[in-house]
Amino acid sequence: MFRVLFHNVWLYFYVLLTVPPFAFVILFLAIFDRKGRLTHQIGVFWLRGILWVSGVKLEVRGLEYLSRGRSYIFAANHRSQFDIPVLAVALPYQIRWLAKESLFRIPLFGWALRAIGYIPVNRKNPRQGLKSLEAAAQKVREGFSVVIFPEGTRSPDQRLLPFKTGGFVLAIKSGHPLVPVALCGTEKIMPRGKLYVRPGLVRVKILPPIETRGLSLRDKTELAALVRLRIEEALRSGCR
Repeated sequence: MFRVLFHNVWLYFYVLLTVPPFAFVILFLAIFDRKGRLTHQIGVFWLRGILWVSGVKLEVRGLEYLSRGRSYIFAANHRSQFDIPVLAVALPYQIRWLAKESLFRIPLFGWALRAIGYIPVNRKNPRQGLKSLEAAAQKVREGFSVVIFPEGTRSPDQRLLPFKTGGFVLAIKSGHPLVPVALCGTEKIMPRGKLYVRPGLVRVKILPPIETRGLSLRDKTELAALVRLRIEEALRSGCR
């Protein structure tokens, strides 16, 4: 119990202490770093600190399936708010995230997200959502990678929810490989609806990429089913 309390106090102290200076640094560097590559690395460094102070250790498998010089769309299951820092640290790529629009309105923090090149998503407006997917596809064409959570929300009971097809439209439009990723353990670090963390191990299993070149939008449902099947199999094995 003392260990959990220690990590929670340390985490909230870290966030309160570091968000303003990190945001100012990112906003300043964004003036010169138009592509956001350096600011992205600073963001990953900050997220690595989140994992460290929370007592989270990572076990990553499957990086051998990926090529350093390529861009990917990563599709992962979603169980916790900690899925984002875990994936940002585990995947050694220039990742651009699709994030809910309200986050971009938070002073300093939201401005930093925009400066890095993250993409706001309006979940209530389908037309704006389509524009966000187009913006994400353009990021991939420019050499960045994107992470999607096809469930659309965090699973409340660890079961894999039905997949929405919007992210698969993005993958097909970009023409870049789609990589299923299974996350095991983040739901124990920070369960859905909770504001505390528990130290522990998170396993990340990266599965072989699926080529999307040559697919049409008619294939999006079949592609979603294939990715879901692969992630489900990995979850059953505990991401080992």
